[in-house]
Amino acid sequence: MVLSSPAPEARPALARRLEKLTSLLDVTKAMAAERDLDLLLPLILREAAGAVEADRCSLFILDRERNELWSKVAQGAKGEIRMPATQGIAGAVVQSGAVINLPDAYADERFNRAFDRINAYRTRTILCVPMRDAHGEVSGVLQALNKRGELPFDAEDEELLLALGAQAAGAVENALLHEEINRLFEGFVSASVVAIEARDPTTAGHSGRVADLTVALAQTLEHVGTGPYARTRFTAADLQELRYASLLHDFGKVGVRERVLVKAEKLYPHELEALRSRFELARMDLTVQSYKRRLHAVRTGGPGVLAGAETGEEARLAREQARLDEALAFILACNRPTVLEQGGFERLGALGGLTFDDSRGATHALLTPHELERLSIPRGSLSEEERREIESHVTHTFRFLGQIPWTRALRRVPEIAYAHHEKLDGSGYPRAMGAADIPVQSRMMAIADIYDALTASDRPYKKAVPHTQALDILGQEAKRRAVDAELLAVFIEADIPRSLRSRSGAA
Repeated sequence: MVLSSPAPEARPALARRLEKLTSLLDVTKAMAAERDLDLLLPLILREAAGAVEADRCSLFILDRERNELWSKVAQGAKGEIRMPATQGIAGAVVQSGAVINLPDAYADERFNRAFDRINAYRTRTILCVPMRDAHGEVSGVLQALNKRGELPFDAEDEELLLALGAQAAGAVENALLHEEINRLFEGFVSASVVAIEARDPTTAGHSGRVADLTVALAQTLEHVGTGPYARTRFTAADLQELRYASLLHDFGKVGVRERVLVKAEKLYPHELEALRSRFELARMDLTVQSYKRRLHAVRTGGPGVLAGAETGEEARLAREQARLDEALAFILACNRPTVLEQGGFERLGALGGLTFDDSRGATHALLTPHELERLSIPRGSLSEEERREIESHVTHTFRFLGQIPWTRALRRVPEIAYAHHEKLDGSGYPRAMGAADIPVQSRMMAIADIYDALTASDRPYKKAVPHTQALDILGQEAKRRAVDAELLAVFIEADIPRSLRSRSGAA
């Protein structure tokens, strides 16, 4: 048996067809790998125009709920296009599911000439094919305009565009599904941030600011030419993972008791109210004791001594009540989360010996041992037990986030958030990790978290620290290897907080 070779005149056509089929296979692979619809659609249009030698192409996706055709990208048009799924050549293909090949567009009454008028274009030939999804249903149309050389589109063009449209339909469906998943995650993250801020309204906006600062620092690393982070690069997926981890770094606060979470002073409001009431009773007791002494003076010395007793007792009562009021003022100062002046703790201990008598004559301490212990907290408003409970939010965060079926691109979100309170010198929490084990993403987040906590102006238990002072404090943290000095240098040199504010238009 002898196989005949194609005629010489047929060889260029076969070579061209083989080239187109090879190109089709390559673009099919590229479409299958692309998940970003904004990048996928131009890719499809570019390759479709090349495959059928068209001047330009358009792709319309069917919105079944609204019975409309829409396109994010239509070559020669600006913005999104929407039109009824029954209108024009594209609508006719959707309704019939058949290929429409027009050698003269203006000879077909279904052609909408408004497109040409708006875009200063002259459509001559049209090839429009249906795109079918995995179930065989029409999911959109792929349309080619004006075959080059002023030729009509032929059967080979129809075959190629149909094949490309079938592959495009699957790629577009995957990209749309990817967008839906992204919107789902965005919605979940937004709802989680709302839940966090509802538990602790005083830190509203903190999660978003930390995310902005952290992502900006990560992006800035791309421009670093020296040092240990010179070759550090983050992809778009990496930045999304980092942003989610930053937004959710305090998610575990939902597992912390609310009264501990929002505790602004050393004593809880109900404890402070009880203390104030006790001091008020003590004031009343001083008054009662004064009148008892006056009565005793009259009983023993007669009515004539009353005037002198009154004068002396009024002065004495005023002095005693003033000392009591001053002691209460000192206690209220101790209750604020500030460092006490020298000798303050000793005086607080002495006030623990103050007593008063109730109406039945029973003696009570003005300050309970529990109150003395809480008022003696040297820094901040939390006791050691409460501080451990607050610190447990990191473990709660990891546990909660670990229950979420993250995509492969986001799988490290729980781990990044888990390490944001670790310190390079091993003194952090909750695992006291060494520097080598702390992810760079967590190191960046730690700097952003500390900076925002220092400069936030909405915390009722502390004043906002100025920008330069916050950087000085971070510098001290870097010197003792609590935070990464190299990353902090980038943070400061790029002036990330101010660059973010200028970008957002804030003062």
